[in-house]
Amino acid sequence: MTSSYRIVYMGTPQFAVPALEYLIAHQENVVAVVTQPDRPKGRGRKLTPPPVKEVALGAGIPVLQPKSIKTDEFLAEIEAYKPDLIVVVAFGRILPGPLINLPRHGTINVHGSLLPKYRGAAPIQWSLINNEAATGVTIMQMDEGLDTGDILMPGAIPIAADDTSETLAVKLANLGGKLIIESLARLKEGNLPPIKQNDSEATLAPLLCKHDGVIDWQKSADEIGGLIRGLDPWPSASTTLDGEQIKLFKPSVRPGEEIELPGTVLRADKNGLLIATGQDFLLIQEVQLACCKRMPIGAFLAGHPIKQGQRLGQ
Repeated sequence: MTSSYRIVYMGTPQFAVPALEYLIAHQENVVAVVTQPDRPKGRGRKLTPPPVKEVALGAGIPVLQPKSIKTDEFLAEIEAYKPDLIVVVAFGRILPGPLINLPRHGTINVHGSLLPKYRGAAPIQWSLINNEAATGVTIMQMDEGLDTGDILMPGAIPIAADDTSETLAVKLANLGGKLIIESLARLKEGNLPPIKQNDSEATLAPLLCKHDGVIDWQKSADEIGGLIRGLDPWPSASTTLDGEQIKLFKPSVRPGEEIELPGTVLRADKNGLLIATGQDFLLIQEVQLACCKRMPIGAFLAGHPIKQGQRLGQ
C-alpha cells in the first residue's frame, strides 16, 4: 500500500477547485489550503471568499490567507504542517524559492498548456487567440523560473470551434484534477520521471489587458474570431459602432471574397452580424454595449438597428 503524503494545496479561483475536489474525493491528506485574501465584489463591495476557500472549509481543511507569502513567518507556518508536497493551481502569486523547495518532494503545479508552449499567466486565452487545434495541461515540477520546471505529466485535449476561454478553462481544470491524482499515484510508486523542457520551443502567454481586445478589421476572420473567443468573457474583444464601444461574442467564420472594406456590415438580422474582414467574413451572434447586458443579436437589433453598409471600428 502506498503511503499518504502530507499535502499543502495553494490555489484561488474556480480553475483551482476541481483539483482540490479530486484530492479530497480520493482521500489524499490535504493538511492545509493556502489561498488569496477575501476580496470585495459586486456593487455592494461585499467581501467574498475565493472559490477554493469555500471548498476547503466545507471539507474541514485549515485555510491560510496570507497578505504576503514571502515572509519568514509564513514559511515557518507552512513548515509547521510538515508537508511532503505542495500542489499549486492558479494561486495568483509568484512563489519564492524557499517555499518551493520546502517539501521533500518539492512543489508541483497544474499549468493550463502543453509546456513549453504558453508559459505565463494566460495560457488558455493565448491558445485560443492563436487558433490552436489542441491544448492541454502539464503537471510540472516548479522551480524559480516562469513555468520552466521539469515536465512530470502532460495531457492533451482538442479545442472545439466554439470554445471560449471560459469553456476551455472548465475542461482543462477537470483534466488537471485527474492528472494530479494520476501523478500522485505514480510519484508514490517512484514512477514519475521528470523531463526537461526544450527552451527553444518555448512561447509566452503574458497577462492580457483591455487594450488587447481592440479589433483590427484588416486581419482575417480566423484571427479576429480567435481573439473574440480567447477574450470571452474577459477582457472581451470590442470595436466601435457609431462611435460607441460594442463588445462582440460567438463568432464564426464564413468564406467570402473581399467585396467590401474590412469592418463593413454585410448583413444584420436575427441570425447575426455578417462583417467583412481582411480575409473572409465573420458572423457575430452576440453583442454587448457598455450600458447593457450581453444579448443575442436579434434582441439587440430590436432596440439598436444596424444598417447594411455601416462600418465598425471607425
